[in-house]
Amino acid sequence: MPAANRPTTILFDLDDTLFDHTATARAALLATAGPLNFFQGVDFEGFYQLYSDLLEEYHRQALAGLCTFDEARHLRYERLLAPYWPAATADEFAEFVRVNQANYPLLRQPVAGALALLQALKPNYRIGVVTNNRTAEQVEKLEFLQMTDLVDALITSEDVGVAKPNPRIFQAALERLAARPEETVLVGDNWHADVLGALAVGIRPLWLNRIGAVKALAHVEEITSLEPLGDVLRVIANE
Repeated sequence: MPAANRPTTILFDLDDTLFDHTATARAALLATAGPLNFFQGVDFEGFYQLYSDLLEEYHRQALAGLCTFDEARHLRYERLLAPYWPAATADEFAEFVRVNQANYPLLRQPVAGALALLQALKPNYRIGVVTNNRTAEQVEKLEFLQMTDLVDALITSEDVGVAKPNPRIFQAALERLAARPEETVLVGDNWHADVLGALAVGIRPLWLNRIGAVKALAHVEEITSLEPLGDVLRVIANE
């Protein structure tokens, strides 16, 4: 393999790549709604899917500056509860939001294999995290994951001013890490933000597809887990 093709820098998405946001959000929502009378007999999968869709919708709006993150939170919970708990009082609504927001950090989970992977990569590669979220929240997640000392640079949409897949956030990551795109790999779960965003700037994407989604581009490399460690390391190294 030509030396120019050997990766020197590995970029990671954070949510649902290193930090298991989906498992955490599901656990928090079930812990919050489960004991309440309105939730008895409710299909949790449908309830969670609506929560997830609304979170994605309003998170994008907040990232684009169309509303504040606090406004986005209020609006998504308002639309979530409207079809399930229309009789909720203002106090009940506020308490539901408060409890769910409190449950989320208590029930956090890493993606299986994430810590071991970064520990194995650290001696041989520069490591960056490129994420669409607020900096303080992502710093705290890295601390929870015990990855702070393993990450050479955290690049957030809040700091750069644009979100993935905008090329500027990837270019900012390359500059921070003194990396060239042809020697960089990005591992991420989001096809649009991570895979297409990386391809647009010449970074080699490695799609973490844990949900069995259909791959739109045959040439894009794909893994379904961060384990077994040896297999993932070989794919990253392009061996």
